[in-house]
Amino acid sequence: MIAFNKYYNKFNLLSISLVVVSLLLLFIKGLNFGIDFKGGTLIELRSNDSKINVVSLRDNLSQMNLGDVSVKKFGNETDFLIKFENNEDKKIIEKIKLNLDKSFGNNFNFRRVENVGPKVSAELLRSGIIAISVALFLMLVYIWIRFEWQFSLGAILALFHDVIVTLGLFSLLGLEINLSIIAAVLTIVGYSMNDTVVIFDRIRENLRKYSDIKIFELSNISINETLSRTLITSITTLLALLSIFLFGGEILKGFSLAMIFGVIFGTYSSIYIANTVLVRLNVSQKTIIKDEEKN
Repeated sequence: MIAFNKYYNKFNLLSISLVVVSLLLLFIKGLNFGIDFKGGTLIELRSNDSKINVVSLRDNLSQMNLGDVSVKKFGNETDFLIKFENNEDKKIIEKIKLNLDKSFGNNFNFRRVENVGPKVSAELLRSGIIAISVALFLMLVYIWIRFEWQFSLGAILALFHDVIVTLGLFSLLGLEINLSIIAAVLTIVGYSMNDTVVIFDRIRENLRKYSDIKIFELSNISINETLSRTLITSITTLLALLSIFLFGGEILKGFSLAMIFGVIFGTYSSIYIANTVLVRLNVSQKTIIKDEEKN
């Protein structure tokens, strides 16, 4: 049996430190919002000339006064992704085509062009924040109905930990936040809650069974009893996500990376946040009996 309970204090301090650092990063550095949330234009190019590189493209486009321009490779060596701020010129795409043809010859194929206005991007950002907030609230309601309030507190703290630390990592690494990342965060919320509920079910079952064992030891017993299920689920999910990250292309990298972070943090928080709340509140068999009598 693995003695998870021996490390409760150390990992609690680690979790608090991670959350504090993540919040500082979010307030000071902020998030790198993509075109979905700040507006702008995205162009996917394919070049017929392998000698054309990111630096030459960036230098060429920076002379067109497009504002903040981002150029990076996208998939193959001859594929490029260009992003720039909103431009009021309705013929800007045609001008870019003419400029590139003049500088590099007729070597580019415009595979995709997307435009997102400032009003639409603001609405998308607001909708994303609302979606995450509603998901967290509904999870809290579910746990409150399903378990006692001590379990609810542990579960919601674990959820907040996972979301905040994941966003903190994105801020630290400067990774782009777009609609797919919002989808990943919502998936993380569900995954983390599912893992927490499995352990909570076993703890409550064991509380009824072993009235003479304190919650400190009993939580450790419950974690070990559900450990095989937790590891199998987490490892198989991570294998799929790693495949998507390595072979799914540039578009799916942000989503898969957010999910990888979320699965790791979700598994960790189920053990070292949700459960330690029960230990700190000294949950016992009497706690469950009293709650059931009230209901």
